[in-house]
Parts: sequence; structure tokens; C-alpha cells
Amino acid sequence: MKRFFLAIFIAALVLPFQSEAKRPKPKAEYVVFIAIDGWATQSFKDKVDNMPTVKYLMENGCYTFHKRSAMPSASAINWATIFMGVPTEMHGYYKWNSSKPDIEAYGLSGNGMPVTIYTLLSDQRPDRKSACIYNWDGIGPVVDTLSMDFHLYDPGYHNKGGGYTLEKYTRERAVRCIKEMHPHFFTFYIGDVDEAGHKYGWESEDYQKCLKETDNAIAMIIQALKDEGIYEKSIIVIGSDHGGKGKGHGGFTLEEMETPFVICGKNVARKGELTDFMMQYDLSATLAEALGLTIPKQWRGHSMPVFK
Repeated sequence: MKRFFLAIFIAALVLPFQSEAKRPKPKAEYVVFIAIDGWATQSFKDKVDNMPTVKYLMENGCYTFHKRSAMPSASAINWATIFMGVPTEMHGYYKWNSSKPDIEAYGLSGNGMPVTIYTLLSDQRPDRKSACIYNWDGIGPVVDTLSMDFHLYDPGYHNKGGGYTLEKYTRERAVRCIKEMHPHFFTFYIGDVDEAGHKYGWESEDYQKCLKETDNAIAMIIQALKDEGIYEKSIIVIGSDHGGKGKGHGGFTLEEMETPFVICGKNVARKGELTDFMMQYDLSATLAEALGLTIPKQWRGHSMPVFK
């Protein structure tokens, strides 16, 4: 009997360490996901010099111009896929501004919505701080805000009469969050590029001007990481939901469905342009690997071969 209880005692001591040993290790202590709504490959790939900060990250990390959106190429649908790791027919969001699944979703979490990258982080690494800031209210319903430490909706470009600029939004929201909180996983969503596409057209000079402003915002985020002494411990990921054509999107053309993907930072290989095909839900799996998370069986993506 004494041996029996001794065996149980030893197992109680050893099993947690075995579980921890099997858990994937994070590739970096901090992961920053810059989510640019409406960033189209067709409007960017021949004008990379217009975004020098992004160009630097591309040259020192990995990128592709050919990440393909889920169908149809609309916002809520694709942000749901990016954060939930599954295609449209599984998460059930199929309208451009869906705030809940339009059909019954597959694989709900304890919070009553499909498992997101934030759900996984909260469940598997509860000691890691997470944050999400966004200037379109459609993001909140697809990220599982109940699983994160901090989230904030700032109306942003919908409130330009109040002195809004993308620089101010970035400085007062993203930079402040990084400096005050040091989140281990931080999503900073920028809706301005999509707004410029709808208002002026994806082929317009005003759209390019907004991309330049977005590049400046990314530079501010990088500088904040450097100021806090955590840049060398960070991975920066930049991705988008859809492209655009004319002044719209939602269709099934490559102009609307192809978007760039960029990753650079600690333990990211310097491979330049990737030759592997990339789907929207592969972004989810790549974020999960960067964060040291085990993805659920229902996720459909594969982490891209970007890490050392």
C-alpha cells in the first residue's frame, strides 16, 4: 500500500513537468500582429518602396504576395478565419459585417464562440498577457474578447471630425499599450486602408497615401518596442483580410482575394519571398507556432516555414 501511494505521489510531481516538456516553446517572448484591413497585393507589390518600414521587414524576414482570402472576400468573414483558424463554412460568418455566426459554428469554446488564437493563449499560457486594439467594431465579435487581458475599440476613421489621424491613433493606442502593458500577444488593427479603398479606389493615389501613413504607424510600433528594450525579443507579423478592385471587394477575383503576408523578428528565418502557397487560415497556425501554442484538431491551417 505504501508503494501505491508513493507511486501516486511521484506521478503527481512528474506529470506536470512532462506536460510542460511536451508543450511547444514560443519562438519569441512577444508577438505583435499588425492587421491591415483591405491591404491588396495588386496595389502594393509594384510599389513596395512606398512602405520602407514594411520593405525592411520583408528583406530581413519572410513574405508572400499571394496569401489567399477565404470566400467571399469580405471583412468579418476573413478576420474570423484569421483569428479562428477555420474557413467560412466552419466558423459560420458569411456576411461582410457578421457579429455572430450566421449558421451554427463548428467547435465552440467555453465562451460560446469558435476557438480563437486568443482562446488558445488564455487556455494554454494563462501567464501571458494579451491585448487587442481596433478601430472597426466588427473585430470585437471575432476575437473572443473574454479571453484577453485588454481590448479597446476606438472609432478611429469613423470619427475624423474629432481630430482623428492614423498617427494619433497609433501613438495614443498602440504605442501606449506596448509601453504600459508589454503584452506578449498584441493585435493592432488598422481599418483606414480599407476606408481609403472604398472612398477613393484601390488603384488611387489616396490609397497609396494611406499605405504610406500605415507604414509610418508600423515604424512607430517598432520604435516603441525598441524604447522598451523588447524589440529583439519580438516577432512582427503583418497581414490582411482582403484586397480590392475599383472601390469595392467581396467578389472572387485575385485583386480582391490576394493579400500580402510579412513576418520578421526573433527566430524568423531570413528567406525573403516564400514559394509555399498560403491560405488565410495558415496565418492563424503561424501565429500559434510563434506563441508556442498547440492548435486544435478542427483548425485547418499549417504554420508557414518561416522559423529558424
